[in-house]
Amino acid sequence: MADADDVRRTALALPHVVEIDSEGFDFRVADKGFIWSYPERRPGKPRVIRTDIAVLFVGDEAEKQALLLGEPDLFFTTPGYEGWPLVMLRLDKVDVERLRELVTDAWRMRAPDTLVSDR
Repeated sequence: MADADDVRRTALALPHVVEIDSEGFDFRVADKGFIWSYPERRPGKPRVIRTDIAVLFVGDEAEKQALLLGEPDLFFTTPGYEGWPLVMLRLDKVDVERLRELVTDAWRMRAPDTLVSDR
């Protein structure tokens, strides 16, 4: 079972990652987000920053659908994320090793080629 501290440790261990000041966590490389806290929107109410759920960059729609269909206990989406290469990850359902793999893959897809080739 992973948590926000595991996300933070994993993301900050990657080269050139910057944490953006937020209510939860928000990590970027080369000004591109790759994992952040889920801003849950509820009709008629203020959004709630969920640090138990991460929004994860996955690259493309095919990868998104593969994760959603293959591991529905870990991943989900909402109508507000339709058309975006992003999934929501339930941190309490993923182990730290798998989280590290997912975060590193997201970082690789967002980082400049020069950073990725160095790794």
